[in-house]
Amino acid sequence: MKYFGTDGFRGRANEKLTVVHAFRIGRFVGWYYGARQGRKARIVLGKDTRRSSYMFESALVSGLVASGADAYMLHVIPTPGLSYETVDGAFDCGIMVTASHNPYGDNGIKLVNREGYKMDEPVLEQIEDYIDGKMEIPLATGDAIGCTVDYMQGRNRYIASLIASANFSLQGVKVGLDCANGAASSVAKPVFDALGADVRVISNAPDGFNINVDCGSTHIERLQRHVVENALDLGFAFDGDADRCIAVDERGHVVDGDLILYVCGKYLNKHGRLAKGTVVPTVMSNFGLFRALDEAKLSYETTAVGDKNVYACMRENGYSLGGEQSGHIIFGDIEKTGDGIMTALRVCEVVRAEREQLSVLTRPVKLYPQLLINVRVADKEATMKAPDVLAAVAQAEKFLEGNGRVLVRASGTEPLVRVLAEAPTDDLCRQADDIVLKALEPYKE
Repeated sequence: MKYFGTDGFRGRANEKLTVVHAFRIGRFVGWYYGARQGRKARIVLGKDTRRSSYMFESALVSGLVASGADAYMLHVIPTPGLSYETVDGAFDCGIMVTASHNPYGDNGIKLVNREGYKMDEPVLEQIEDYIDGKMEIPLATGDAIGCTVDYMQGRNRYIASLIASANFSLQGVKVGLDCANGAASSVAKPVFDALGADVRVISNAPDGFNINVDCGSTHIERLQRHVVENALDLGFAFDGDADRCIAVDERGHVVDGDLILYVCGKYLNKHGRLAKGTVVPTVMSNFGLFRALDEAKLSYETTAVGDKNVYACMRENGYSLGGEQSGHIIFGDIEKTGDGIMTALRVCEVVRAEREQLSVLTRPVKLYPQLLINVRVADKEATMKAPDVLAAVAQAEKFLEGNGRVLVRASGTEPLVRVLAEAPTDDLCRQADDIVLKALEPYKE
């Protein structure tokens, strides 16, 4: 794919991803799902809180209505909320404007099909052809021009669905929420308030520029301090579009996606709710998780990195729980994409049902030290195939003598090669990484 990566079309706002791109995506989508079939398409849109999201939203809407589609605007909403409402409202497809955990200067456009899944690649390929001028589509005229609809009730229905999914009370539970100054800012607190929790919220005052800045799931330190200083029972940090969740236990220790998979997987299996007794992590998950799952007599099947790959494996094999270390967790029995707020609710369910603190529930997992280094390169695909790089990875694996691993992969959204070393000590991680980093030097941008 030329424009669309593993998580949509993403890049610096009005540099790699421009307002013209957004307009043309709207034009194609409005025509493809509507006029092409001799009908009027219904498309639902959401966005996060970064400054450029409003610009891209307007461009997308203009493109949609110019092609004859009706555009339903959810305004600021988490990505999983957009996916939920695409299905719940029986829309032809959904469009989300977000760059997730990236800095405010970046942005992205994600598309989901009418079933709430990430858009099928054949459709994305046609969109790319239209962006590149390889095809033309007609403008709507007269009464065929589409309209815009302020669709705030869709967001309210999403909030109600989250509340309804919880069959427990959080009365008396002190919960910290870090909303990353993003899409969770107007959604997360009402959900926890409705369940009776004593909610303490931080990073919920977006100004267009502060999304993900020293807060949220990628800067967990602030929530750690917040939980400890306020003697909270637990805390949850979301990313910019709230499809990720990282937890913090009552001691201020980080509970990442691997630990969440363990806690929830063990609980669901105990109550006969873990399909085939299997958890679906990615190759980036910690060795400690795999060993803990073995000891808990739970099966696991690893996938390539990316929640898209996790969910594909879950659908194909009938599994009900999977996710990533980064906090993308998918509960397949109730959702089709990672939802940070839903993940927080499921962790709360386990804590309440087991009557244990989160630190106790995670204790059986002994995580290996990991060292992840990102290297910006000129051509990530060519770098990944370079013989000297492949030889360096094999050398690093041999250096660890079976007591760890080295994983090298290309980023799906940025010109980066990610080098992950995992070993019994931090020093061994650094030495293993250094072997590969030396080989990557000639390929740096």
